[in-house]
Amino acid sequence: MIIYNVTINIDESVHDKWLEWMQEKHIPEVLETGKFIKAKMAKVLLEEEMGGITYSIQYIAENKEILEKYYAEDAERMREEVSKHFGNKFVAFRTELAVIKEYTAHRLNATEYLFTYGTLQKENIQLTVFSRTLSGFNDTLFGYKLSDEKVVGVYPVMQSSKEPSDFVNGRVYMCSNEEILEVDKYEGPAYKRIKVVLNSGKSAWAYVSSTPQPN
Repeated sequence: MIIYNVTINIDESVHDKWLEWMQEKHIPEVLETGKFIKAKMAKVLLEEEMGGITYSIQYIAENKEILEKYYAEDAERMREEVSKHFGNKFVAFRTELAVIKEYTAHRLNATEYLFTYGTLQKENIQLTVFSRTLSGFNDTLFGYKLSDEKVVGVYPVMQSSKEPSDFVNGRVYMCSNEEILEVDKYEGPAYKRIKVVLNSGKSAWAYVSSTPQPN
């Protein structure tokens, strides 16, 4: 995993307006590019000699390749938006961090089945989304198929099929309700969570394309 860290010192004269804009517009728009799994915003609890108030915004990407796609396709436009709204009222610098290992101190009660067929089967993604690795079992979902098109050209997406014999093989994990909400954030607006019945007879959550399918 790669953390793309943006440290911003914002002038106090525009601080409140900037903070609202960042939380309600800018950070959600960065996540909607599909390049990042999630973002965290933190306030630096030190007084700056230069004045202003400093924040750190951490965007988490699956790998360096996807971060490079963000640089090539989205970064300039996003930076121009900040400059357009706040001009010379801020100073920003950016760093990249490689995640070596993550640790967690507790585990929530797992009561929900989650059917996965893509990146959620990877240990590094599980550590980012759940703060733990998951143990699961193989299962099959009939009446669905993988789309020929991937989200941002990288991530597989499942859609319903007119052919009942179509199927998607996947892996099922037990998660808590809280963890399912974290998966919602990870999957983003390109996916929709639905309940499905697997070949094993188990009822599970699964993520399908949020784009309406042609009749």
